[in-house]
Amino acid sequence: MKQNKKQANQYDKIFKENIDAVIPSLMQNVLGITAISMEELPDDIQHTKERKPDVLKKVTDSEGNTFVLQIEFQVANEAEMVYRMGEYYFMLGRKYKLPIRQFVIFIGSKPPKMVTKLEQALVLSYEYSLISLAQQDYHIFLKSNQPEEIVLAVLADFAKKQPENALKQIIARLEETTESDLTLKKYFKQLRILAQLRKLEQKLKEIIVDNLAKYIDEERDVAYMIALDKSKEIFVINLLTQTDFGIAKIANLSNASIEFVKSVQQKLTAGK
Repeated sequence: MKQNKKQANQYDKIFKENIDAVIPSLMQNVLGITAISMEELPDDIQHTKERKPDVLKKVTDSEGNTFVLQIEFQVANEAEMVYRMGEYYFMLGRKYKLPIRQFVIFIGSKPPKMVTKLEQALVLSYEYSLISLAQQDYHIFLKSNQPEEIVLAVLADFAKKQPENALKQIIARLEETTESDLTLKKYFKQLRILAQLRKLEQKLKEIIVDNLAKYIDEERDVAYMIALDKSKEIFVINLLTQTDFGIAKIANLSNASIEFVKSVQQKLTAGK
């Protein structure tokens, strides 16, 4: 449960970092809204008992309609989402006295199962729009010149494209649209995190295994370093136990330091 919450926080962080760059295209290509003006609205709605809205804007579209736009990004199905969105609907309506348009963008891999409509006989009929990113064509995001949008392609529909080929396209577009190795590493880290939602992290790892330094900031990525050290340790153990190679040769074969090999050897000796 704690791990799931940690992962959800990682996804939330990515969307919060990228939302300003992503929202215009997302509105146009996914929500079907052509905005000619857009104004940020304060998200501290009084009386809200839950978190603040992910996106809250006053929009005027190409047809002259002015309304409040609310967008929520959802990783997992939430049983009471219809009530949560309904609370937002009435509080926003009361505060801004404008029509409200609400969208929940589901970023999970499976089809969303949340109830979108609430009807109580002759008293109330309420509904919000639910959109699954997994059903959107990944080319929508791939063709963008914004790396913040391009990383979202990994959450979309690859159609008949092999995942490996789609991932290579995404990586190539990130390389084309970033100006430095530092920013490339930032967006590649985001890509790796989002790829977990589609269970594509292993395929992604296989693609970049020959270019690790280019895509991963090893000094900062603690999880990566731990995994790398563990893999290296297993390799060294195999060489120590299954060959008669010397310490120097094992260090050379495993791309490890002599001190590292000696420490592994000491662990093995102590464990006997």
